[in-house]
This record gives sequence, C-alpha cells and structure tokens, in this order.
Amino acid sequence: MPDPLKIAILEGDETGQELLEQAIRVLAPDVIGLEPVLVNYDLSLENRRATSNGVVTEAAQAMRDCGFGIKAATITPEGKDDVGSPNRLLREGIDGKVIVRTGRRIPGVTPIGGTYHPISVVRMAVGDAYGAKESREGEEGGPDEVAFRVEKISRSVCRAVSEYAFRQARKMGGQVFGGPKWTVSPVYEGMLKEEMDKAAAAYTDVEYRPMLIDATYAALIRGSSEAPLVIPALNRDGDCLSDLVMPMFGSIAGAESVLLAFDDEYKTSAAMAEAPHGTAPTLMGKDVANPMAMILSCAAVLHYAATAGHDGAERASRAIYESVLEATAAGVKTPDLGGHHGTTEFTSEVITRIKNKIEVWSSLGTTV
Repeated sequence: MPDPLKIAILEGDETGQELLEQAIRVLAPDVIGLEPVLVNYDLSLENRRATSNGVVTEAAQAMRDCGFGIKAATITPEGKDDVGSPNRLLREGIDGKVIVRTGRRIPGVTPIGGTYHPISVVRMAVGDAYGAKESREGEEGGPDEVAFRVEKISRSVCRAVSEYAFRQARKMGGQVFGGPKWTVSPVYEGMLKEEMDKAAAAYTDVEYRPMLIDATYAALIRGSSEAPLVIPALNRDGDCLSDLVMPMFGSIAGAESVLLAFDDEYKTSAAMAEAPHGTAPTLMGKDVANPMAMILSCAAVLHYAATAGHDGAERASRAIYESVLEATAAGVKTPDLGGHHGTTEFTSEVITRIKNKIEVWSSLGTTV
C-alpha cells in the first residue's frame, strides 16, 4: 500500500495564484471522494526574493519526497541579479527530464486547420538554450560586436524524451512525429534523433514519422492528421511548439503542462503539473481568466498518483477531465473561448459535474 496521497501546492503570482485557488477546489474530499494532503509553498516573487529562492529548494525537495506537485504561474523577473525562474530550479531540483503538453479538442470550440486528434509535445525539461552560457566580444554596440551561446544536451535526457514519446504514442494509439533539425546539426541535434531511432527499433508497434522541425511546423499548420501525434523535441523547439499547438485547439489555457522525473526504468518518480500560460496580470481580480489548464493539472497529478497505486485516484482524474470537457460542450465557457462565464462560475460547474459523476459511478459499482 502506498503512503497517503500527498501533493505539494506551489503558490504563485497574480492571476496564476487566483486560478490555482479555484483549481484546488476540485481536490476537496466531498468533490472527488479522496482526502489528499495538500502542503502549500509560497513561490510568489516576493517570497522567493525574501528567501533567496530557499522556498523553491524546499518545494522541490517536497516533490521529490511525495512525488506530486501542482504549481501556479509565477513571475520571472528580468534582472540578471534577481531570483530568476523558479521553473528552472524546480526542474533541476526534482531531476525532471521531460515536459509533456497535450493539445486536445475542446468540445464546442472549432480547432484551427481541421485539427481534431490530440497532439502531445514531449520536450526536454533541461538543457539546450535554457541555462546556456552566453557572452559577447567586441565594442559594445559596434558593428563588429559578436554574441556567443554555448548550449548542451545530454544523452540521458534525449533518451528519456524518446522513450516517453513512444510510450505516449502507444497509449494514445498515435504516431511519433517530427523531430529536431538533425541534418543541419548532426552532432548536437542529431543526438536526439539517434535516441528516437533507437526507441523506434524497440517500439515496432508504434508508427514513426521523423521529420525536420521546420517541416513539422508546416505539417501542423496544414492539419488534418489521421491519428494522434506525439512530437519529441529539444527544449527550445518544444517550448515554441507548445505555444503553437495549444492555440490550435482554441486556447493556451485549454490544456495542462506536466514535468516528469523518472527512475532507472523510466517509471515516473515525480510529476508536477501546471498551466502553460503566464500570470496574465491584466486579468487579475476580474474573475474572467480560463481555469481549465489549472483544473486539468489537478486531473493529471491524480492520474500519476493512480499509476503509483493510490486507490480512487484514476476515477477522480477521469471525472475531472470529463467534467471540464463536458462543461464546455454544454456552452459553459470563459471569454477566451467565446463564452460569457467567469472563472468561479466555470469551476463551480465543473465541481457539480464531478460530484454527479462520482455519485453515479458509485451507485453502479463502477470503479472506472
């Protein structure tokens, strides 16, 4: 039997914090029929500065210990001498290897380019352009000034991205699609392509369509794929791909983002879910922001809790996923999706649907 389900709640800034507060309403025991232990960590910019990022280190350790986290959007200050990005520290702190963002059709919302099947972007969580060493030489502002950037990726992260991509494609009944620009960069970007090829040889039941990153963008815009797509990507490429794929289905707030760490057998050892969007300061206090991604983050964490052996977690996860999508299908949508419902109203509708589902399933003796 696993230990009681414990989830680290990483608080954030501005609208990000407001959406987190709404989302964790779905984790109440009288809603999902579980009693997760929620432990809060204040990752607001003010507290990160006050603790010199000590609270970020503490939160990362908590997730390593319990295996699960839900994070609000946070502010990353621009100053090089400031506290920087908590996301980078959290990824390094839990030894995160992969970030997964899955765009999926939102009922009642017309996707772009006839895109109906889910698209999962599986990107590196560390390395590449992020954390690269940068420098300049020459007269500042002069025509001969030169900028340098030294990037690196590791074989282990390339292998984790490739392994997870093929497992995800098998689970979704889809194909592994796309890839880096290995023809231009056979040594650097070619390392990811080598691991993709190795994984393809091991997962012979999964369709494999390697494609250069620029051709991948073009294919996505054309749309109309015949199966779900899973796209392995470098860190920078995956970040850009995610911001393309999410709006194709209606809104960047329509799907969750999950950071994953693995053991030696690529079983998930830690999962942190968050919304892929930022803190949206212009929406703060207006109760109009879309909470879908944050609510789905709760569902995602419960899914990984189920794989770790927590009874009832998969049922709760499915109830949340279905209730969010059914609410939009019924016309309950926030303004970014063309609706007129507020943040709180949408969340309350989802909660009502979750409760009804779980009650019906219990009446039928369905474990789901």
